[in-house]
Amino acid sequence: MAKTTKASPVSASATPSRRDGEVLYWLLKSEPDVFSWDMLVAKGDAGESWDGVRNYLARNNMRAMRVGDLGFFYHSNEGKAVVGICEICAPAHPDATDGTGTWECVDVKAFAPLSKPVTLADVKANPKLAKMALVTSMRLSVQPVTADEWKEVCRMGGWTAAKAARPAKSRA
Repeated sequence: MAKTTKASPVSASATPSRRDGEVLYWLLKSEPDVFSWDMLVAKGDAGESWDGVRNYLARNNMRAMRVGDLGFFYHSNEGKAVVGICEICAPAHPDATDGTGTWECVDVKAFAPLSKPVTLADVKANPKLAKMALVTSMRLSVQPVTADEWKEVCRMGGWTAAKAARPAKSRA
């Protein structure tokens, strides 16, 4: 299942480094007519491979993901909004849609919907999110999200601060 596969220029959004036990946050884009939030929810705990990504920085971001990391599920093209939170449920592995061995993907599962979708316009209008990769590297399909950006988008979407930061001990 191909997710957003458009190439993007190299971005200043470098793949983040991780301290031991630290949960990192991400944003994963998908065109809802190809693979939507509702489709991910329907997959249940088995989740789905986030395959079809053909951008080196996005691939490297997936290589940096660990089981238990959380990501925003972003509907691109139609809706242009963060609509839910997904969880990384399998680390980077070869992308079954790639015959070259170049591309990798992770598996994700639905974690929770947002009470209110957070639109791209909402993100751009918020000065606290001016440096977010969604604003500065809009075409990148798999992006890092800082802890502060995570908390702010969660707040905007009606997801409480207590739920927004997941303790490392609860990771799989």
